Amino acid sequence: MMLRNAAGRRAVATAATAVSLALALTACSGTTKDSKDTGGGEKAAGSATADPNAPLKKGLKIAFLPKQINNPYEKIVDEAGIAAAKEYGGTGKEVGPSDANASSQVSYINTLIQQRQDAILVAANDPNAVCGPLKQAMKKDIKVVAYDSDTAKDCRQLFINQASSEEIGRSLVQHLGEQIGYKGKVAILSATQNATNQNTWIEFMKEELKLPEYKGMELVKVAYGDDADQKSFQQTQGLMQAYPDLKGIISPTTVGIAAAARYLSDSSYKGKVVLNGLGTPNQMRKYVKDGTVEQFSLWNPEELGYLGSYAAAALASGQITGAEGEKFKAGKLGEYTIGKDGEVILGEPTVFDAKNIDQFNF
Repeated sequence: MMLRNAAGRRAVATAATAVSLALALTACSGTTKDSKDTGGGEKAAGSATADPNAPLKKGLKIAFLPKQINNPYEKIVDEAGIAAAKEYGGTGKEVGPSDANASSQVSYINTLIQQRQDAILVAANDPNAVCGPLKQAMKKDIKVVAYDSDTAKDCRQLFINQASSEEIGRSLVQHLGEQIGYKGKVAILSATQNATNQNTWIEFMKEELKLPEYKGMELVKVAYGDDADQKSFQQTQGLMQAYPDLKGIISPTTVGIAAAARYLSDSSYKGKVVLNGLGTPNQMRKYVKDGTVEQFSLWNPEELGYLGSYAAAALASGQITGAEGEKFKAGKLGEYTIGKDGEVILGEPTVFDAKNIDQFNF
């Protein structure tokens, strides 16, 4: 379950071509945007016929709907996806709310349907709150791709997952356990309480903590910073006030880990409390170099957006339908195979530390 180093992961990501950010995919149902579709991701895949030799359509319109528009991590993802759209002759844009509330994305989906987008890519704040409008989009033959944080399975055709959810959750506990000698109280600083990806990772963290080697570790609290910088900072402060003997914090959110690092770096807990989780090199570089954080993990968010963009184009062009076993080329990233329930896994994350962090710029 250990994560690959940067070189190893990069080699795998480029198995079929080079390592950059590119993809080529497709999916279709043979209906027009005004005709009725099944309205369910799995049904839609099952009733359509894929044509893997179909060319990517020119002039496709795709829209990225992140959890929140001002999230720096999701900005990287979406901008890479928009750039990818230009490669295959399409146009992309990013729209979204300024908060990460469960229902805040609904009005944007409705607007995108009215605009007759060819594909909507959504990082769901809540797996079910967005389902109604997404099903309406699919009925109008607008392709729906979840990325980063999944919807309910029947509300999209594909889910572009950063890495295996189990591997992410378990590996974060594994790394923290090694760092604190498998002893002491630990806490988790998450994003929102309803975030699909966060909750899935946390469940695997809890499962990992049940193993015998972690008997000396105690999970005392799961705190929620709502992917807001100041609230995440305050939640970290609250954790340390409530548990002054805390040994470690896992924050599987780029906003949370940066805010937690900022608090710890200017406190008496610097060097005493281990902080691990998911972050971007540019956010975390100074905290690694000043000794606040020893290591953290993440996949390349540019590759995630790039893959999602090509996957949406493949769906909209009829190359794929979202059915398990279908294959498509992700441009410079190579060939990908659709797994169970329409899941496509980008690859394994990279572990960043003082030795390699200056090799990355995102």
